Amino acid sequence: MRAVARVVAVADRRGRTVLRELRGESPLLLRQAAAEQSVPTVYVVGGAAGPLAGDDLRLSVEVGPGAAVRVRTVAASVALPSRAGAVSRMRVEAVVHGGGTLHWLPEQLVAAAGCDHVAESRVTLAEGARLLWREELVCGRYGEPAGDVVVATSVDHAGRPLLRQSLAVGPAAPGWAGPAVLGGAAATGSLLVVGPAAASGPATVDGGGQPRGRVLPTGPGASAAWLPLAGGPAVLLTATAADAHTLRTLLTSPAAPHTPPGGAAGEKGPGEGPHRPTARTGADAVPVA
Repeated sequence: MRAVARVVAVADRRGRTVLRELRGESPLLLRQAAAEQSVPTVYVVGGAAGPLAGDDLRLSVEVGPGAAVRVRTVAASVALPSRAGAVSRMRVEAVVHGGGTLHWLPEQLVAAAGCDHVAESRVTLAEGARLLWREELVCGRYGEPAGDVVVATSVDHAGRPLLRQSLAVGPAAPGWAGPAVLGGAAATGSLLVVGPAAASGPATVDGGGQPRGRVLPTGPGASAAWLPLAGGPAVLLTATAADAHTLRTLLTSPAAPHTPPGGAAGEKGPGEGPHRPTARTGADAVPVA
């Protein structure tokens, strides 16, 4: 199956965001939902099972100057096997112009046993663009081994490379479950924040005045770390966990209070200081622009 979907958000003369284009094909059906904190929200609704091996799915998002949009999915995406030797692909391309804001907050990608799937994301940010980009991967459904999945993310900011990240799991990726990669964790993910909110992350400063990352406290069987990125106001939170729920708890924004699983309520967030205002929807906490 082949499908193409596209979202284009622009600012009108009053500075309000208008969805100029909202077009999809099964299984990439797009539906506009109620705005969250005055930001239009678009849901990707799966019109069919999958992705199945052999599927080629493409989604593009463009955010104009001064516009803002939040993209979610209604459920986890389960990569499934189909005919032997076939690979499924999901490609997301996003362009955010100066002064634009994109929150990409889909549910998890699940690597079902026997699947062979490639998830590729390419993001282009202009100077002054803001981004909140979350990716989560669950290695297999309950009680089954993981299939083969490659998750590759490429982000450019102001004409320069900001992030190049790739992860392969499953039988075709030797050592993926070992201590050098996931260390036996069943779920892993990352949260990339680009813009002023990145400054509230927990980066420490070394003797030369350069920011460096920090490992965050977590519960048993989980790990998380903040990494400041060169090339712009950007930080990357990466985490591993035993399950999807714990992973989502760890992948909160740098502006949100961060409580490790089993930790006391009211603990300081990663920045260990005053927090920017946030809007919380479900398990997500995102900075208020």
